[in-house]
Amino acid sequence: MMRLSDRVLPLTAKISLLVALASLSAFLLARTYLGDPETVYKEGTVTDTVSKGPVTLENARWQLGSMQVFTQLVDEDQKKVALENNVPGSVVVAVHLAVTPLDGINRMSGGGFVCETQLRDDRGNIWKNQDVDTPLGPSSCSDDDHPMKQNQPNKLVKLYVVPASAVPHLVGIQVGSTEEFRRVLITF
Repeated sequence: MMRLSDRVLPLTAKISLLVALASLSAFLLARTYLGDPETVYKEGTVTDTVSKGPVTLENARWQLGSMQVFTQLVDEDQKKVALENNVPGSVVVAVHLAVTPLDGINRMSGGGFVCETQLRDDRGNIWKNQDVDTPLGPSSCSDDDHPMKQNQPNKLVKLYVVPASAVPHLVGIQVGSTEEFRRVLITF
C-alpha cells in the first residue's frame, strides 16, 4: 500500500522542475529581446551620456561647444532665414560643435558618416537639426562651400526650432550610429 507522502514527493519534484524550466525559458526570451542592441536603438534609447564630449561614433569625433538662442536668424543681407516650424512662440537654438572625421571614413561628403543630430530636453522631447546656410557657419557635414578636413576639428553649427518654453529644459544633443546601435547624449 502506497502512502500519500510517497506520491507527494515525486509530484512536488515534477512541479518544481516544470516551474524552473518555464522560468528559464521566460528569462532567456526576455533577455534576448530586451538586451538586443538593435531593438534598444530603434526604441530611441540613449545608450551613453557624456558631458561636452568628445565622443567617437562611426569614425567621427564630436565635441560640444556653446549654445545660443535667437528669436530670429538673419543672413548677411539682413533678410530673415527661412526655417521649418518657425512659428510664433518658438526660438532658434544654435549649437556650436567641433566634428573631426577620423581615418576610416572613405567619403568626406555625401554620406561619409552620420551627421544628423537631435536636440533633447529633460522631458524626453527631441528636435531634428535643420541644415540651413547662415552667417553662423556651416550646418552640414557635406557642405561643398566648407569641405571638412579629415583628422582635424571642423566647426559646425546645428540649428533647431523649439518652443521658447523648452529652452530652460534643454540638456544637450544626441548623435547616433546605426552601425554600432549607439545613441549618445552630449550634455551642455
